[in-house]
Amino acid sequence: MTADDDHRNVLRHSDQDARIVAREPDTPQTRAPSYRLAFTDTDFLLREELRPVRLQLELLKPEMLMNEAGVESTVVMFGGARIPAPEHAAGAATPTLAALSSYYAEAERFARLMTARSMGTGGREWVICTGGGPGVMEAGNKGAQEAGGTSIGLGIVLPHEQAPNLFVTPALSFNFHYFAIRKMHFLMRARVITVFPGGFGTLDEMFEALTLIQTQRMKRLPFLLFGRAFWERIIDWQGLVDAGTISPGDLDLIRFVETADEAIGIIDGWREPPPPEG
Repeated sequence: MTADDDHRNVLRHSDQDARIVAREPDTPQTRAPSYRLAFTDTDFLLREELRPVRLQLELLKPEMLMNEAGVESTVVMFGGARIPAPEHAAGAATPTLAALSSYYAEAERFARLMTARSMGTGGREWVICTGGGPGVMEAGNKGAQEAGGTSIGLGIVLPHEQAPNLFVTPALSFNFHYFAIRKMHFLMRARVITVFPGGFGTLDEMFEALTLIQTQRMKRLPFLLFGRAFWERIIDWQGLVDAGTISPGDLDLIRFVETADEAIGIIDGWREPPPPEG
């Protein structure tokens, strides 16, 4: 079908007008901010009143590009940006952080194995999805690249400069302003959620996802925490039950694992259980 036959697009396209305006004479009128086309006017789009539009754009852009790439389901990997690769463990800020480098290696291997599975679906299912940064995120994207597949990086603008790690598939490397929209994209296609040791950001992502599952706003899925000793040291899970602030069944929402093989075993044996009681 030619452009002349496509009756869904009988009106002039917006990019045509943008090109025409760029060639117009330079006059006080054409230089006035009021004259700019609204969709090309960055100053206008950044106004506070346009926040709802910017929220929509951040929801739409990754959604459309992932649809075009054929991504149907993801394996989410949350984890600390400060966890070093084993070969860099000697330079870690603390001995504990150096010891956690073993989880970098497990994250890399897990992503490599899951990406091999993804490639069996044409790269549509089981696509590795990280926050796109260093540490565990880098390990996840690196493992996917080693397997010859693609992976997603959902980055966010931070006060300190932080470019995406070099292992994210460029066409699936995204950058966000709004944390809330970024979190939605982490979960919208999630088939598995893994959480490696991390800090405030990792805890935030973990508890938001757990809350959605606990309140049945999101279906149950394999929710795997790598490193039982780490998680039981920083969070008194049983203490929450004993205090009555969560139900005993809520602890069934998570599984602790130590290795990539153990995680994959749980994923392969997964059967969606009934909602927790209470």
